[in-house]
Amino acid sequence: MRSLAIIGASYLQRPIVEKAKAMGLRTICFAWAEGAVCKDICDVFYPVSITEKDEILRICREERIDGICTIASDVAAPTVAYVAEQMGLAGNSYEAACKAHDKHLMREALVAAEVDCPHFVVVAKEDTHISSLTAHLSLPLIVKPSDRSGSLGVQKVTKREDLEPAVKEAQRVSLAGEALVEEFIEGREISVETISCQGTHFALQITDKVTTEAPHFVELAHHQPSDLPATMQERIYGITRRALDALGLTSGASHSEYKITASGRVVVMEIGGRMGGDFIGSDLVKLSTGYDFLQGVIEVALGETIHPEPKALAHSGVYFLSAQTPEVLPFIQHAAEYKEIVMAEQTDTELRPLTCSADRSGYFIYQADKRMNIN
Repeated sequence: MRSLAIIGASYLQRPIVEKAKAMGLRTICFAWAEGAVCKDICDVFYPVSITEKDEILRICREERIDGICTIASDVAAPTVAYVAEQMGLAGNSYEAACKAHDKHLMREALVAAEVDCPHFVVVAKEDTHISSLTAHLSLPLIVKPSDRSGSLGVQKVTKREDLEPAVKEAQRVSLAGEALVEEFIEGREISVETISCQGTHFALQITDKVTTEAPHFVELAHHQPSDLPATMQERIYGITRRALDALGLTSGASHSEYKITASGRVVVMEIGGRMGGDFIGSDLVKLSTGYDFLQGVIEVALGETIHPEPKALAHSGVYFLSAQTPEVLPFIQHAAEYKEIVMAEQTDTELRPLTCSADRSGYFIYQADKRMNIN
């Protein structure tokens, strides 16, 4: 029986663990025990931090794994690449994974490849002259940690006096203690879901995103397929392939986030060398295209050659419950009454104002002949 190592064991990794087991693979998960819901469903569990790459490498060698992967985790992606590279398994290079994980390195690589992204500056903890470092950037500005996801620590700054507190907060939640200060791009938000195999990039879907307003920009809903014109979609896929090449990402899932301005400027905001979270990769892609993205990720990790053929199957999407979206609650509570709803869950009775994705209190996922609008 072939063995697959999975970095992470939270609810985010549950779909990949279940898919791997359904494919007849022996599953080995690594994560701290607290919150590790997958420890009860995987075959072997090691209570090791997902950042302890050398310890995980040692264990993976002992376990003689055949492949390694993660989904929806920026923090885990470098460890996956490190182990794969050291063991000669399929995967991205460690250098490429680090570029995709660190927004500073990512922006430098994109700029060098002449891929449009926001103007930016990185502020480290030891930098004391924040005003002078950012003086060349015009308000409004976006401040974010250089190495986190899920809208954690992200703020829009419209006054110079608010810049330093926002930078300090971003540095506080950053693993490296770094804040990224960048120009604010006004525009429509989308993401591109792709899978790569041996350096060939396969476009799967474009996702339309709905987020809160300033200051935190937390996702409220995602919808597939995008209703962008076909010519714009092809243009975006071309930019995505250039961006992935610039970062050196050659293997597995990727999730690229963009803003499209009123003038038609397509700006790369972030690229993750992993599957999109918020059920985008694990559920929505298959619901809208028929392509089993999870199975594809596993096949690539095992060194198999894939030829995805996504189709225009249906519309799919997810709505999240929060203080900003109380109208979602009745759909969750009465999900059985809606034939479009394929999954629904209320995770918290309290509806909180959103500062990051962890503040959301539930969701429902749909599949329908047309986009499901609930307002």
